This record gives sequence, C-alpha cells and structure tokens, in this order.
Amino acid sequence: MLKSLNPFKIAAVQASPVFLNRKATLEKAEALIREAAEGGARLIVFPESFIPAYPEWVWVVPSGRDRILSRLYGEMLENAVEIPGEAVVRLGRAAKEAGAYVVMGVTERDTEASGASLYNTLAYFGPAGEFLGKHRKLVPTGGERIVWAQGDGSTLAVYDTPLGRLGGLICWENYMPLARYAMYAWGTQLYVAATWDRGEPWLSTLRHIAKEGRVYVIGCSMAMRKADIPDRFEHKGFYAPERDWINSGESAIVNPNGEMIAGPASNKEEILYAEVDPQMMRGPKWMLDVAGHYARPDVFELIVHREPRPMIRVAGETGRAEPKEKKAFS
Repeated sequence: MLKSLNPFKIAAVQASPVFLNRKATLEKAEALIREAAEGGARLIVFPESFIPAYPEWVWVVPSGRDRILSRLYGEMLENAVEIPGEAVVRLGRAAKEAGAYVVMGVTERDTEASGASLYNTLAYFGPAGEFLGKHRKLVPTGGERIVWAQGDGSTLAVYDTPLGRLGGLICWENYMPLARYAMYAWGTQLYVAATWDRGEPWLSTLRHIAKEGRVYVIGCSMAMRKADIPDRFEHKGFYAPERDWINSGESAIVNPNGEMIAGPASNKEEILYAEVDPQMMRGPKWMLDVAGHYARPDVFELIVHREPRPMIRVAGETGRAEPKEKKAFS
C-alpha cells in the first residue's frame, strides 16, 4: 500500500519517436528519462508504442494497399521490442540511473510462438533497474487490428511501490468499464493512461477516470509531425500537403478530484510535471470508493480470467517461462 507520506513529482513525456527505428528511439528515450529525472520526477511515463512508433498509417492507408501495409508491418516487426531483450536491459539501466519508476509504451514482438505477431505493450521498470512486468493491450482499436494482436488477462496487474499502487491501461482500453474496475479493485493509485488519442472527449475521459477511481491519472500521448516520418515511407503521401501535426499530443495529469494539474500540452514535445499529494490518494475515498464501500458485490460480480493464453502448448510442459512480475494483487 502507500508508503510515502511526502509529496513527490511525476512526469508525462510527450515526445515523438524516431520513426520505426528502435535503436535511435531507445537512445532518445534514455535521454528523456535522464531529463525527467533531473526535473525531479520519481515516476516517468511514456506514450503507447513509443518504441519504435505508433502505427499511425492504419488510419490513412486505404484498404487493399497490401504492398504498402506489408512493408510497414515488416519494418515495425523488425524494430519491435523483445521481452526479455536488449531494449529491456537498457531501459532498466536508464530507470536505475534515474532512480525512478518508468512506464514505457512499446510494440512487443511475440517471442512465445511464431515471432511474427505484435502486441501493444506497457513495460514497467523500478528504480533499482528491475523489470516489474508488462501489460498487453486487450483489444486493439479499429485499424490497429491489422498491426497488433490481442493481449490476455495474464498481464492485467497492479504493482505495489513505495509511491503507491501503480497500474494502467492503454488508450481505448480505458473505455472498457470492467477493465477500469479491475484496476480500481486492485487498489491502483497512480493510473497510467498511455495513448495516441487527444482532445475531447479523451481529456474528459481522463478526468472521469480520476474522479471515478479517486486516482492520479497520467495521460500520456505522442506529439508527432508529418515531418517526423522519413520521406522514404510511401504512405506519407496520403496526408494532406498542408498538414503539419499528425498528432497534437495533449497529454495531461489529473488529480483524484478530476482536476487537471498539468497540461494539456498541444503541438509540441514537452515533459509535463506534477506534484502528487499522497493524502489525496486516500482521503477522497471516504465519499466514493467504487470498488469498496460504494460497490455492491451482492448485486454485481466481476470475474477476471488471468490464465495465460499461449498460441501453443506442449503436452507435459507448463509453457515458456516469462520474466517474473511483481504483482500486488490479482
């Protein structure tokens, strides 16, 4: 549970990756982690799929353009993150050097089966450099389904830290009421909402989650210009010539009363900082605790299936071992 009684600083990193370049984006992430730590942040959050990039092309490339889509998918696969792997080691080292918790959005390559499918994943790191665990997005939205596979309940988790219980969901998972409820029921206090979304009603959603769960919400999105896509990518031509920003970002941090205490930041790369008052992660729940005294377990029941759903099982084996996750509650 909550161990820190003193206020502390958190950060949402609104930045653009080096498009579909894992090595260069990882280097940029390491620099941004250092910068946020120098700014005093003890929790540093990045957007969804920051490494190696969000697949923004799914919203602009017309269906049937298989050559373009195949090339983009191939480059995404080549630059995806393996867990465990070199990128995880380097991010853990960066978290240790920063002395901070880091939540990084990555596109993860499936190493448990074919090695050719991808997941939209949040990777969690502790200040000692330890890999805490990962969450794979349960349902890719719309066009994202041509890039990302579905995660399963085995990666739904909340991590017990000295700062408070840390957990979160990715983009429109936050519109899944039962997924949110699971986060609340496991006691999330620092709630990560990593996303590509921006504007209204997304900003209202962040405020709603903060008020509903009585949590600090770190809404972190990606600010990205058309110029951030190298000219060699043919799909860049599907954007209007006059268009500058592909995504404006609009990251924001919201307190448990639903009040924005940082952001939204629009049309720029910026690290947003906010101070967390640990008392606010507890006190407001006297009025509303949706997974506690305001719940009615005699009327409603939520069952979360957290068994892994591997693509292949071998008789007599339990399956491929994954990195141990420090899960507070399940």
